[in-house]
Amino acid sequence: MNNNKEIKPQVSEKAELRRDVTVWGSFMWGYADVGADVYVALGLVMAAAQGVTNLAFAAAGLVYIMIGLCYTELASAYPVAGGGHYYTLRGLGDFWGYVAGIALLLDYTIDIALFAYASAGYINFFFPSIAHFSVSIGPFANINPIWCLEALVIITFLIWLNIRGVRESSMLNEILGIVDIITESSIIVMGFLFAFKPEILTDHWIYALRHWNWHNFMYGSSLAIISYVGLESISQAAQETRRPATIIPRSSVALIFTVFIFATAFSTVALGIPGAMEAISNNIGNPVAVLAERIPIIGVVAGPFAAILGATILLISSNSGVMGASRVTYSMSELKLIPKWFDKVHPKHRTPFRTIIVFSLVAVVEVLLAALTPRAMDTLGNMYAFGASTGYLLVFIALFVLRFKDPYTPRPYKMPLNLKISYRKEKIDFPILGIFGLIGVSLILFEVILTHPIGRIAGPGWTIFGIIIYFLFRRYKKLPILGSVKHDWEQKQIEVLTSAEEYELVENYKQALADRNKRLAKQAKNDCENHKPNDNKETHDKS
Repeated sequence: MNNNKEIKPQVSEKAELRRDVTVWGSFMWGYADVGADVYVALGLVMAAAQGVTNLAFAAAGLVYIMIGLCYTELASAYPVAGGGHYYTLRGLGDFWGYVAGIALLLDYTIDIALFAYASAGYINFFFPSIAHFSVSIGPFANINPIWCLEALVIITFLIWLNIRGVRESSMLNEILGIVDIITESSIIVMGFLFAFKPEILTDHWIYALRHWNWHNFMYGSSLAIISYVGLESISQAAQETRRPATIIPRSSVALIFTVFIFATAFSTVALGIPGAMEAISNNIGNPVAVLAERIPIIGVVAGPFAAILGATILLISSNSGVMGASRVTYSMSELKLIPKWFDKVHPKHRTPFRTIIVFSLVAVVEVLLAALTPRAMDTLGNMYAFGASTGYLLVFIALFVLRFKDPYTPRPYKMPLNLKISYRKEKIDFPILGIFGLIGVSLILFEVILTHPIGRIAGPGWTIFGIIIYFLFRRYKKLPILGSVKHDWEQKQIEVLTSAEEYELVENYKQALADRNKRLAKQAKNDCENHKPNDNKETHDKS
């Protein structure tokens, strides 16, 4: 008797990212990035803009609002991992999608490095001997290896956390984020009530306006805008967000105005507290703790508590950088812009563990290089701007192109102020506000190139190196270098909306495509009938 049974081959289904982020988790992914803005950027911006620091934050914030509205529309319409690079690829093609991707990768890896380093800086508020420790090694003078080692330990912890899963990583953001929102609100309210003096704010403004320095103001405002990167994080988590068409607009719009209020309020109250501007400018490593210490009554407790909170919120901001970098590269691998090796998902935790490890190690290298300079945080901040402003510029261009190329995709949210125009017999909503956003981001990129000596070298250098890698990879795979691989975007969109359980949007999208196909078929039939008499006449003449 033959006991052998036919063994059927096992078909392994490719593991995909799990939709496990709630509306609060989506909000906190963004807040983890931009909520940390004030803990790092306040000191850097105030050191440059001085008495008009709040004006620098407000100017950058207006551009940030338009960036946020743009991302809200695109992330809710295309809820996939990849964010700005994916929107650019869909609108402008593979090459420009890749350029946007590597620009954002520069931003995210420095995000990991900068905020991990800054988190360690707030920890060192309690260990001033470590904060002020320095040694000279060969040609490198006044470096702090202990501070560097602390940042590396933090990055190692975040690698482990993100491999474990987005649910665990998101939970960390949610717990620490709510504590930070309450504390930041308390510092602002208590500062205005017990320490703020309007006449000091006025004096700072008058002095700054009389001694106006465009270079310093542009440098400060560009540092402020690059801290508003949290909405990119929300879009990166879109493929892991439940019911993104509803959740993303809510979380994004709430985040836009929450962060704008916090940034302008912190900078305004700091300018109105006696001696705060000078103290913060001289302590760019822990500006919020310095500010909190100067508030009467609560300062003794508020200063140390702000330092603890600064360390934690910067930790989750660095955590968002790990998440963002890994999702960008996951998406780029899926779209054949980089090797498929990067899109491997952990069989147990369902996370892109290879990209988490590789690009976190890039951040490790950036920490090591920055630590060889006397002002490591300023070095990282100087490099931070180019990637963000370049990525945002391409995303705005993609917004316009997609409005014309893909008017059929349902848009649960649209940027306000639209003008109805006709394009190829389609009614298109032309985004008027998008023009102002495009101009604003272009000005920020101009400021970066003009005022950031390290950024204008390192940023283009990173981009050129990445483009060379792209050319080599595409040539090796025999894929079009400047052209695009054929993508079935319509089927992809149906699959994405279905996986997100946005069934009503799926039906709307299918109906829009069906109406388009009917219209095209009717047009083709009419064209055929219009040419038929001419063809018959030509045949008769020949006879």
